[in-house]
Amino acid sequence: MNHSSVCQPLSLRQSASYFTATATATPLQRSSLAMSVSAAMLLMPLAALAQSTASSPDGTQVRELGEVIVLGKRVESNPNAEVGSPYKARTSGDARHTRPLAETPSTITVLTKTAIDDAGVTDLKQILAAQAGITLGTGENGNAFGDRYIIRGQEARSDVFVDGLRDPGMSTRESFAVEQLEIAKGPNSSFAGRGTAGGAINAITKQATLDHDFTRVSAGLGTDSQKRFTTDFNKGFGENFALRVNALYGDEHVPDRKPAARERKGVAISGLYEVNKDLSVTLDYYGLRTHDTAPDLGAYLAGALPNRVPATDVPVYAQSSDFLKSDVDTVTARINWKLAPNLRLTSLTRYGTSNNGYVTTGASSGTRYNGVTGVGYTTGAIDAGHSGWQEVDYFAHQSNLRFDTTLAGLKNEFIVGVEYTDHKVVSGNYALTNSAAANCRSSNATTAPTGPNNAYCFITPNGTAVTDLANLAGRSATRLGKNQDWRVKTVAVTAMDTVDLSERLSAFGGVRADRFDLDLVRINNSTNVVSGAYGYKDTLVNGHFGLTYKLAKDLITYASASTAQDINGGEADAGTSSGYGGAVLYQNQIAGAKPETSTNLELGTKWNLLDQQLLATAALFQTTKKDVMEGANYDTIGTFNTGKNRVRGFELGLSGDATDKLSLQAGAAVMKSKVLASATATNIGNPLSNFADKSYSLQAKYQLTDAFSVGAIHRYESSRCGGQPDTGAGYTNGTCAQPVPSFNVSDLFAAYRFNKKLDVRVNVLNAFNKDYYTAVYRSGSFLYKGDARSVRVTLNYEM
Repeated sequence: MNHSSVCQPLSLRQSASYFTATATATPLQRSSLAMSVSAAMLLMPLAALAQSTASSPDGTQVRELGEVIVLGKRVESNPNAEVGSPYKARTSGDARHTRPLAETPSTITVLTKTAIDDAGVTDLKQILAAQAGITLGTGENGNAFGDRYIIRGQEARSDVFVDGLRDPGMSTRESFAVEQLEIAKGPNSSFAGRGTAGGAINAITKQATLDHDFTRVSAGLGTDSQKRFTTDFNKGFGENFALRVNALYGDEHVPDRKPAARERKGVAISGLYEVNKDLSVTLDYYGLRTHDTAPDLGAYLAGALPNRVPATDVPVYAQSSDFLKSDVDTVTARINWKLAPNLRLTSLTRYGTSNNGYVTTGASSGTRYNGVTGVGYTTGAIDAGHSGWQEVDYFAHQSNLRFDTTLAGLKNEFIVGVEYTDHKVVSGNYALTNSAAANCRSSNATTAPTGPNNAYCFITPNGTAVTDLANLAGRSATRLGKNQDWRVKTVAVTAMDTVDLSERLSAFGGVRADRFDLDLVRINNSTNVVSGAYGYKDTLVNGHFGLTYKLAKDLITYASASTAQDINGGEADAGTSSGYGGAVLYQNQIAGAKPETSTNLELGTKWNLLDQQLLATAALFQTTKKDVMEGANYDTIGTFNTGKNRVRGFELGLSGDATDKLSLQAGAAVMKSKVLASATATNIGNPLSNFADKSYSLQAKYQLTDAFSVGAIHRYESSRCGGQPDTGAGYTNGTCAQPVPSFNVSDLFAAYRFNKKLDVRVNVLNAFNKDYYTAVYRSGSFLYKGDARSVRVTLNYEM
C-alpha cells in the first residue's frame, strides 16, 4: 500500500473509475493504484471472503460469494486531487480554469492537504513562507493588520481569496478547513480584480460530498505545551443531502519563546443539497478565533553600519498586556447548475465579518544612560508600542456561466462572469499607558543624557537584568474610537475563452473590467471630528492572454501576457499612510492619479510525467510595474505615478510521485528586482525592499514499507533588505540599513500506519535548531524570528 493511505470500501461513485484505471494497466506497468488493490486484498478480512454453496439446475455445484469489499487507498474528499498522487492536484478549485493545471498557461503552485499535513505547520503564514518566490513582511504588530505576504517582490497582503472570492479580513489565517492552497504567480487582475500585482493566494475549502461518508479525528501533542485537536466529519443523508463538519482546537507556546503563546479555535460547516443530478446548492459557515498572548516580535537589529546584525540572546520582551486577536465569521452560498449539456452556471454569495485587534511591543538596541550620572551603557529597550483594531464587514457575489461550443470547427470554452463586492472596514487604535517608573534614559541630539529617566531598558543603570520583563512598563491598553472608515464597492464583468486552434495549439484569452467606488473618511478619535473625507470612482480594465503548444502527449510549452492594476488608497489597513499603500493626497484630495499597472511576460513549460503522477514546471518571466504612487512613511503627502520597478527571474516546480514510494513537492525561484524610476533619486537602481533574490524548498516523503514512511523538508532564502513596500530597499552608502540574513532550515517527519484506521505522524520542525529571521520592520526595531526546534506527535484515526 502506497503512502499513508487508508484502506476502506470505495464509494459507488468512484469505484467504476477505480477499476477502469486498474484494468488498463499492463503487467509491466502496474500502477500504484493497482498495487494498492493487490496489497489491500491480501489484508482483506477473511469474513469478506465467506462463501456459500448452491446447486445449479443441472446439479453442478456453484460457489456463491458473499459481499466482497475491496480495500484500496483512502478515497480523497478533494475533487481536484490527482488519483494516486497525494502531493499533486490535477485541477484548480477555481471553475474559471477550465483546463487541468498541466495545461494552464501560467504559474500556479498548488499545495494539497496531504502535503500541508505532512509538513506539520498549520498557520497560512508558516505554510506560504516556505514556498519559493514568497517572502514575508512585518504584518500584525507592524504596519499592517494580519499576515503580510510578498509574491515576486510585490505586496499581496490584500490579495488572499477563499474559493475565488477576495477575503478582505486581513487576519491571522488557519489551514484546518483548507482542501488545497493555490498560489497564482504574476499579475492576476483578470481573475482577481484590483491589486494582485505579484499574484494571488486562493484557499480552496473543504466541502460536503455525497461520494462517501467518513469521520477523521486527529490529536496532536508536542513540546512547548503544544496541543491540537481536529475533526473532519462527512455524512450523507439519503440520496440528496450531505453534511460536513470540521472543528479545531489548538494552543502552544511559541517554541523557546515562552510566555508568548498562540491559541486557535475554529469550526467549518458545509451542507450540500443535490436537487437533482444537474443542480446542487451548498451552504457553508466558517468561524475562526485566534488569540496570541504576549505576541513575540522576535529580535531586533543591533550595531551600526556596516556591522548591523541581529541582536543575540534577546529575551521575550512582550508586555503582559500585549495581545493579538482575530475573530472571523463567514457564510457562503453556492449554486452549481448544469443548465444544458454544454452550459453550466456556478454562483457564490458570501457575507462575512472580521474583528481584529493587537497591542504589541517592539525593541531596539543601543546606548542608554543612567539618568542621574549620565553614564552610558549598551542595552535593549522596549518602544512605545504598536496597536490597532479593525472591524471588517463585507458582501460578495460572483456568478460565472460556462458555455462549451464549436465555432468554425474550433472547440471553445467560454466563460462570462459578473461580480459585485462591498467591502467596509472601520478601524482605530488603543491608548497605551505606562504605570511603572522608567529605569533608564535615552539621548538624542537635543537632550542631555542626564535628568529624569524616560525609557524602559532590559538592563538597569546599575548593570542588573530586569527580573520581570513582561511588566517592565506596567503597560495597559484602552480601546479608542474609530479613526478611519474605509469602503470600496466594485462591479466587475469578465469574459474568457479557451479555444483549440489545432490538435496541438490552444489559446486562452480573458478580460475583466472593474468599476469601483472608494470612500475614505479620517476621524480624530480623541474629538470625533472628521479630519478628512475622500472619495473617487474609476474603471480598471485588465487582460490575460496565453498560447499553449503540445510538444508531446503530456508536454506543453506556453507563452502568456497578463496585467494587473491597483488604486490609490486601495489598502484598507493603511488609510492615508502613503508609504504603505494608503491614499496619497494632493490639496486634500485623493483623486488625480492613474492606477498602478503591472505587466507580466512569461515563457514556460509543463510536463506531466510518469503516467501523470508527477508534474514538472519551469517559467521565465518579467514583471514591470509602472505609475507607482510613492509616499514617505506614514505621511499623507506623496507623489503620483512617479515610480517604476521590474522583477526578472525564473521558477521551477515539481509536485507528485517520482516513484511508487517517493512523493515530492519542490520549488525554486531565482529573481532580480530593480527600481527603474522614483521621485527619490537614491532609490533608482536599488532592489525592492523585502525581496529575496533566491529561494527554494523541497519536501520529500519516502514509503519505506507499506506502513512506515519518512520525510524531510528543506528551505532556503537568500538575504534581503527591509524597507517600505513598492520602493527601493533602504541603503546607506551602498550598504543595506536593515538587513535580514539568509537562512537554511530543515524539518523531519515520519509516519507509521498501525492498521486501516489508525496512524501516527511525528514532525521535528527546525530540526537543527537554527536561529533564523523572516522579516524586518522598516526601522529594524523588530525582526521576526523563526520558530525554534519543536517536536509534534499527531495521532490520526478514521472511523
